[in-house]
Amino acid sequence: MSTILENLNWRYATKRFDATKKISDADLNTLKEAVRLAASSYGLQPFKVVIVENPEIREKLKAAAYGQTQITDASQLFIFANDLNAGPESVAAYIKNISETRGVPTEALGGFEDMMNNVISNLSQENKNIWTAKQTYIALGTLLAAAAELKIDATPMEGFNPSQFNEILGFDKLGLNASVIATVGYRHDEDDAQHYKKVRKSQEELFITL
Repeated sequence: MSTILENLNWRYATKRFDATKKISDADLNTLKEAVRLAASSYGLQPFKVVIVENPEIREKLKAAAYGQTQITDASQLFIFANDLNAGPESVAAYIKNISETRGVPTEALGGFEDMMNNVISNLSQENKNIWTAKQTYIALGTLLAAAAELKIDATPMEGFNPSQFNEILGFDKLGLNASVIATVGYRHDEDDAQHYKKVRKSQEELFITL
């Protein structure tokens, strides 16, 4: 079995974190860089990632996450917030980034810019929000895989009230929406869930080859 499969088998959605154990700055930076390098549609990255360490804020967020202790006991809380205002301005910033990174004149990227703007402008606000929220899940998956490689525990969580998160964090004023969250840190020795056998569909049940 390859290392990546061993690590994915090792990881699980941690139910109880050891609040005394913190992720090192170096490992946290690796997790951040992995998320930064995650795939997204067009490479546009229409989201922000907020990392919450402040204990007072996390207590408020725990109440908005139905009292789940992972919110306060984990080393860090990652909040993936999709951009509600994705459009020409964010596309233009992306084109500028491409130009500067690859040394390509912006004029040569005009067709790509127009294509992105046309696609996004033809989406209803609801569908645009759904599209940007989907991008956060790609980044979340990358975070989980990277954490497993570092033997850092991580728990993806949808069990929270987005409206309350948005209010607590001031996302409404920033044009952001809390899409999905993840807690990262180290499992508690007494977390029974670490001993559960992983339950997944077999390859035969999951995959269809045409």
